[in-house]
Amino acid sequence: MSFANLKSSRGSSIDKLVKAAEAVSSKTESTKGYDDNRFWKPTRDKAGNGYAVVRFLPAQEGEDLPWVRYWDHGFKGPTGLWYIENSLTSVGQQDPVSEANAVLWNSGRDEDKAIARERKRRLHYVSNVLVVSDPANPANEGKVFLYKFGKKIFDKVMDVMQPDFEDETPINPYDFWEGADFKIKIRKVEGWVNYDKSEFASPSALHDGDEERLETVYNQLHSLSDFTDPKNYKSYDELKAKLNKVLGVDAGHAPMATPEPVASDVMEAPSIPTASTAIDTSSSDDEDDTLSYFAKLAQES
Repeated sequence: MSFANLKSSRGSSIDKLVKAAEAVSSKTESTKGYDDNRFWKPTRDKAGNGYAVVRFLPAQEGEDLPWVRYWDHGFKGPTGLWYIENSLTSVGQQDPVSEANAVLWNSGRDEDKAIARERKRRLHYVSNVLVVSDPANPANEGKVFLYKFGKKIFDKVMDVMQPDFEDETPINPYDFWEGADFKIKIRKVEGWVNYDKSEFASPSALHDGDEERLETVYNQLHSLSDFTDPKNYKSYDELKAKLNKVLGVDAGHAPMATPEPVASDVMEAPSIPTASTAIDTSSSDDEDDTLSYFAKLAQES
């Protein structure tokens, strides 16, 4: 839609977004590389703390939702090689790691379940944001970026769109005029990066509702369509070959040795998967800090 259409149609946005969020279990997306300069991320100090303020932005013309989601896998195999790839389940297709995890989980062996947990799918979301305040990198302020985040932050988005109590007014955080800034507050809690104190400010018009400035922001939105296009994913055969190389097997039979773990969210109890499902847990919002270096090694391998 055009900027003018965006303004005139914003009244029904919250219901549309909430329904879409409830239905996305069958629709997912893909990622770009770690060096993609379209992406922004908050900076943390040596103590693991960080602070920034962003404004979530609406969908670009021709795109239905202002966010996309995808799954990936990141683990080190017994060969010492890393497997860091997007999951084909993100676009509704079979994925070799999900299939291998299902076999491991259903074996009944605790050691196999431990391996499947280490190789689990990780959930990510991507939205356009305007960086309002970035004390560690002031040059980013006022610019539009893609922002990748996990389930914890997405839950905060959903909480303001569908509040629990009658005295709370639903807010569409993606709305230019009636949305709200999002204050990202990062702490280190028991060795893990924690976003629990992050929160939305009171609703306010972005740029005081100045339509010329808002339209300028709107015209800088990055397309999210790359994340939903199967053409941007490796094929099943390519991923299977990469998995076999990482595991050091020829016929796709994964060894039982537990791989070296990577940083992740606190583990949720997974349900028993079938051959067509994956072991799901929430993605932590800091996994890229651990995996960005190893992603490059995985690509080189």
